[in-house]
Amino acid sequence: MRIFVASLRKLVRRPASWVTLLLTVVLLALVFLALGATARQLADEPGGEDVLLLLTFPDAYTNVLGFILGLGGLLAVIYGAAVAGSEWTWGTLKAAVARGEGRTWYLLMTFAAILVLLAAGLLLAYVAGVALAAIGALLAGVSTSGMGELDTLRRLPEQLARGWLALGEQAALGFAVATIARSQLAGVGVGIGAYFAESFASIFRLDIVQYLPFNAAGAVVPVGGSASAGGQPLPILDPNTAVVVVLVYLVAALVVAGLFTERAEIGG
Repeated sequence: MRIFVASLRKLVRRPASWVTLLLTVVLLALVFLALGATARQLADEPGGEDVLLLLTFPDAYTNVLGFILGLGGLLAVIYGAAVAGSEWTWGTLKAAVARGEGRTWYLLMTFAAILVLLAAGLLLAYVAGVALAAIGALLAGVSTSGMGELDTLRRLPEQLARGWLALGEQAALGFAVATIARSQLAGVGVGIGAYFAESFASIFRLDIVQYLPFNAAGAVVPVGGSASAGGQPLPILDPNTAVVVVLVYLVAALVVAGLFTERAEIGG
């Protein structure tokens, strides 16, 4: 617990924690305010009605979360990589081991602190996103009467928990890569490369792309619409199956990071 609290305090003071949250909110603002400002013009074009649906409550509650997972997923990878890489480049892991701390335990407590900040960041970004969606709806002349729809509100805690799991898995991937590379820059670079490589993988193997980590993370919260590749709809995992797949990736990433840390040479 002492290591966890110390890690949490350290991460709260890091600029990367606040920059990641700020970027997410700014991106949400750009999306929903732009949609609200242009919705009336787009509504007259073919398929333009779909723009209004993005701003219509109660569906907007899920749309906001979907945008956070889509936009924030890459940021979560970068954040996890930045934190893990700094443990090596700044020598904090070495100092902890010199004090007699267990390597794997220190690693897990550091990641637990990341999960707590991801939960807090998700809640803050979601509240901001809902507010921005409501403003966008007002700009577009769309009614916000659906904001009080009880069934949707009752499902929100589960939806947010699923979203938190998805962000945690993506952060774990960046965390593991940066741990193995012992570098923030390498972890961020490989994480970003894997993120976009998975998008291109859909061109070649539609049958397996749904099981890849980022696609699986995007399927834990069901949202409207479907992606396609080459004119063919992409297969999407059942949300409950996606939760299992995401958990497997998350645990596997931490196990690999822990095994590497136990065997790594950190002296000198």
